[in-house]
Amino acid sequence: MSNRELVVLGTASQTPTRTRNHNGYLLRWDGRGLLFDPGEGTQRQMTFAGVSANDVDHLCLTHFHGDHCLGVPGVVHRMAADRVRGAVHAHYPASGAEYFHHLRHASAHDNAVHLDEHPITGDGEIARDQFGILRAVRLDHRIEAFGYRLEEPEGRRMLPEVLARSGVRGSDIGRVQRGEAVRVGERTVDPQEVSEVRPGQRFAFVMDTRLCDGVFALAENADMLVIESTFLDQDAELAERYRHLTAKQAARVAAESGVRCLVLTHFSQRYTDPRRFHDEAAEVFDGTIVVASDLDRIPVPRRR
Repeated sequence: MSNRELVVLGTASQTPTRTRNHNGYLLRWDGRGLLFDPGEGTQRQMTFAGVSANDVDHLCLTHFHGDHCLGVPGVVHRMAADRVRGAVHAHYPASGAEYFHHLRHASAHDNAVHLDEHPITGDGEIARDQFGILRAVRLDHRIEAFGYRLEEPEGRRMLPEVLARSGVRGSDIGRVQRGEAVRVGERTVDPQEVSEVRPGQRFAFVMDTRLCDGVFALAENADMLVIESTFLDQDAELAERYRHLTAKQAARVAAESGVRCLVLTHFSQRYTDPRRFHDEAAEVFDGTIVVASDLDRIPVPRRR
């Protein structure tokens, strides 16, 4: 199993179907878990997917329409019942704080989970953890909504042949990997001489919105972009009216933003053939396209 993967828990939009649950997406990232937009039924979907409440470290809501948040009570109660270890950090638009309070306390339960709330008031960094930096960017929907972007800092990759030519051996290799300069004979070898920049990976999560600057800011150079494609292009007027995206618009974002893996989701129940979303996106984007299905496990692409 990849240590960086997206576990898809639900892919429907406003109305679930027999094959698509309401939204829910768990991003596994080097031992951390970020649960995005748990809609109704997410707790049960987690069971089907083999996801534990202890796998969730960050709970991230884009906005407070029901298909993106009505699963919060069940997930929080499950966390309490399972005695989740450590703090769980909840991120959501500050304008919906009252909704989050009601969701969190929707029924009587053993309030044993340590849930730290971090209401979002504007664009910018909202969390920093071992995964890197989590940012929020405002979107354009009928109510206040934010997308999320995870950014891993740049690192350095050792170059074995250059290390050997420089005479760095044994325990000195470990020191160089930790960023320390070492002495080899009469000279000092700096880590930058024997390594190259290792780009950090990028993950972007975009839900209900029409095209806006925020969508492109979130998607820029993303290794994986998870994005709503509620409508097909034939219904572009509906998409504009309800402030949603079409598959073609989502693909345009990916093409113009240097995305590597495009994950389409949040499908209207009016469409029965998921291949149409792939075909429409492929007209403008020639990278990897995944039309998400419930319980899919999608690995984040290997480093560039």
